[in-house]
Amino acid sequence: MRIRGFHHLAIQVHSLPETASWYQRVLGLTELRRHHRPDGTLRSIWLEVPGTGGGFLALEETTADPTRDDFRTDRPGPLLLALRIDRDHRAAALAELERLGVPVVHQTKWTAYFRDPEGNRIALSHHPDDA
Repeated sequence: MRIRGFHHLAIQVHSLPETASWYQRVLGLTELRRHHRPDGTLRSIWLEVPGTGGGFLALEETTADPTRDDFRTDRPGPLLLALRIDRDHRAAALAELERLGVPVVHQTKWTAYFRDPEGNRIALSHHPDDA
């Protein structure tokens, strides 16, 4: 398997605009784009992660209240870790996952999603290169 680098990390947040503003203000991340639901409400804000060759942080709105866990917790981590692959390596990557007994739980034309042993979501993506 040939991982090419960081693609994006998605995090669910309760207060989307306020949280995006915090990432911009505190970490200096710049907004790439906003995604809206069919009804026009804001669903997601993507923030550029510098030095990653186009990697970004996708803040995704959730209606659930934020958790107030201790700094260290036993709860599983981020929503999704996506790693960049070459478009022409996708078939080999999927074959390797199958060989290793890792089931792919969802696919789009750009991305294959699966879980680590703890249940955390992982993805291999060649977005925006079409399959």
